[in-house]
Amino acid sequence: MNEISHSRALSGTGVTATAAIHANLTAPGLVQHAMRRGEGRLSADGAFMGVTGVHTGRSVADKFVADDPEATKEIWWGKVNQKLDPAKFEAFTAEVRSYLGKQPELFTEDLYAGADPAYRIKVRLVTTNAWHALFARNMFIRPPVEELAGFEPDYVILHAPEMDAKPEHGGRPNSTTLIALSFAKKIIAIAGTSYAGEIKKSIFTVMNWLLPAQGVLPMHCSANVGKAGDTALFFGLSGTGKTTLSSDPERALIGDDEHGWTKTGVFNFEGGCYAKVIKLSKEAEPQIWDASHRFGAVLENVIGDERGNLDLENGSLTENTRSCYPIEFIPNTVPGGQAGLPKNVVMLTADAFGVLPPISKLTPAQAMYHFMSGYTAKVAGTEKGLGKEPQATFSTCFGAPFLPRHPEVYGKMLAELIERDGAQVWLVNTGWTGGAYGTGHRMSIKHTRALLRAALDGSLAKVEFETEPFFGLSIPKALEGVPAEVLNPRGSWADKAAYDATAKKLQGLFEKNFETFAGAVSEDVKKAAIKAAA
Repeated sequence: MNEISHSRALSGTGVTATAAIHANLTAPGLVQHAMRRGEGRLSADGAFMGVTGVHTGRSVADKFVADDPEATKEIWWGKVNQKLDPAKFEAFTAEVRSYLGKQPELFTEDLYAGADPAYRIKVRLVTTNAWHALFARNMFIRPPVEELAGFEPDYVILHAPEMDAKPEHGGRPNSTTLIALSFAKKIIAIAGTSYAGEIKKSIFTVMNWLLPAQGVLPMHCSANVGKAGDTALFFGLSGTGKTTLSSDPERALIGDDEHGWTKTGVFNFEGGCYAKVIKLSKEAEPQIWDASHRFGAVLENVIGDERGNLDLENGSLTENTRSCYPIEFIPNTVPGGQAGLPKNVVMLTADAFGVLPPISKLTPAQAMYHFMSGYTAKVAGTEKGLGKEPQATFSTCFGAPFLPRHPEVYGKMLAELIERDGAQVWLVNTGWTGGAYGTGHRMSIKHTRALLRAALDGSLAKVEFETEPFFGLSIPKALEGVPAEVLNPRGSWADKAAYDATAKKLQGLFEKNFETFAGAVSEDVKKAAIKAAA
């Protein structure tokens, strides 16, 4: 590139380079460079296969936020947002810039976050790897070519995955990984990890910072819309089915992971999808399967044979295998990534204890309670160090690692929006039935889809409900196509005493977690809270 092109490609980043700059290349060019550089290989269907090394997931403990004076009072400091001295942030970013400037070639991408122009931000990524540039290009919104000429970034991502962070940079002692963000400087610097999800989630954190001040609720959820224009939101942590269940041939996909709720509707933050593909089934998830088996997709830590035939059952590198692809790879999507106000809100949990019902109708107070709880359960095989017993996980607002502000900010906004727009909230268990993990079996996706469709088309609201005694949840007595013993989970357990004991155990875990946010909720929510049996 000539000097002017260098200046334009790196404008606002602080990086000075004389090397080759590959700016705003599309998928064919990026794949060509990735192959030339030996960054990975192609699957038999043409998807790019990258391996991330030591980090096969987000490195939560290595995420730090600069303690800038103008932002510090609004930030939720603690394990999620660890303080980084502004001077150390400056020193770290200066070293990342210097490192990037010395590389023989760099890749830059200019992208949008936010489908609604009123709340959109401009993002410029500078990275050392073509495949990371392709990941970002898939995940974020790709501006029309005519909008690139005068592109000036609102936020900059300095991405140096092969650079080791040093102790003096202020991260964790003995860690060579550091993800540092400054809301004042509008810069994200990433070093020491090749896991591409850090790029995606750093901008999600930014949107979680910016939007509440503008009266918009940022949400860790997928969203789709029916033929009647009825929008549905799907909250849920990893492994609960958020991406799978929102990819419904009968409904148009707005987005699979990150959205904003405004006065007039819902908008996607992204231009792509990031699906977990371990044990992906073509029969159960045909849309995600097809999107992952084509040129332009990026596969992270997915195993293939010497011909590039994928083995999606193989979790030898990680259970967190991923596929990243442009949202257009899904056949039925909403052009422009925007839709109307939500009619239904679905909160997903994968209850490995096997005691929560497959679907429950929540009151507004229960909705606030379960949103602040953000419950799911992990099982052996999903993370290192997990034993045979399920492990309850509570992630407030279904996205604690990405919340720079105090959780009650988001919780109160959700409660106000549900009341204002009259949305019905459902709790859906995609986890186990007939027993806990190891004894029971995973909830049938066929049953889950049948229940969801009935909820979203309004027919479920017309059936008779009853309140189950352990969690105070309102559950349907009967629904065509779903066995009665599935609707009431106690009926699916052969050992009823074991069910009762396990349900009481989970009651206690909910009650203990409630202590972390009880002071920030209304009396109605306190009354709706799950309490351990006396």
